[in-house]
Amino acid sequence: MATFEVRPARPEDRETVLAFCAHTWEWGDYIAEAWDGWLADQQGRLWVATSDGRAVGLLHLRMLNEHEAWLEGLRVDPAYRRQGAAAALHQVAMTEAMRLGARTVRLLTEAGNSAAIAVARKSRMHEVGSFIPYQAPPLPELPRRLTSLPRPEPARTEDLEEIIDYLNVSNIFPLTGGLYYSGFIAYSISDRLLKAKIEAGEIYLLRRWERLDGLMLLEQREGRHGKYLFIGYIDGTNADTIGQLAYVLRHLAAQRNLEAVRAHVPDLLMVRDTFAGAEYQAADNPYITFERILS
Repeated sequence: MATFEVRPARPEDRETVLAFCAHTWEWGDYIAEAWDGWLADQQGRLWVATSDGRAVGLLHLRMLNEHEAWLEGLRVDPAYRRQGAAAALHQVAMTEAMRLGARTVRLLTEAGNSAAIAVARKSRMHEVGSFIPYQAPPLPELPRRLTSLPRPEPARTEDLEEIIDYLNVSNIFPLTGGLYYSGFIAYSISDRLLKAKIEAGEIYLLRRWERLDGLMLLEQREGRHGKYLFIGYIDGTNADTIGQLAYVLRHLAAQRNLEAVRAHVPDLLMVRDTFAGAEYQAADNPYITFERILS
């Protein structure tokens, strides 16, 4: 079995790393796009695991804020897998995250990635939530049955306490780990995050009979999929509420002249069914978020 040394990545490691990342998925990998930013990240850390001086593994530690750390980009050369390179990278990352002041470390992996899940569990991480990516085209007109119902409206600063109270009794919130997904990175839904999202106009509230009945946290994004509306958290008191929000999101995308709606939907039967009913297409595999609380 090989022995590994973990050290900070260097510019000259790039081509070696990209070579063993070239076939991570059918379409390739995002490491080439992320490399320069990760290498220059002064708040985070980028490491390689080496064997005989050659880079054979990769891991990036991102500090989301002063207390939340995120692990991403774990890659190991196929010739060196299941020999301890990933575990060595994780061990260094946990130690450094603690040194940087993180209280929580999280990561995300596909549910079918048994190797990554095994490494996470070996690092004393546990599952805190899961989601399924959904997407749908814009919807120029809402279904007739929804046109007479109350419409979601952007949250205001004075709504913050009501939002917090709603989440505190939500059935969905604890099952998602209390997390908001910005793409494939999870953030704790804290008072600070909620304030920032309200100020950015990225929280919509649905009220019925003057009471909060549902909400969604969203953002407008642009990437290789074009311009789209992204939903990183959705909640509702029942399936009808979530179904209405799912349709409204498609209509909002049409109003903004966006190309699609993409949603990371909690892997819960009620939520999955309502998004399917609103004519969203689900991805093949769910994703799981793992977490470790640092002492």
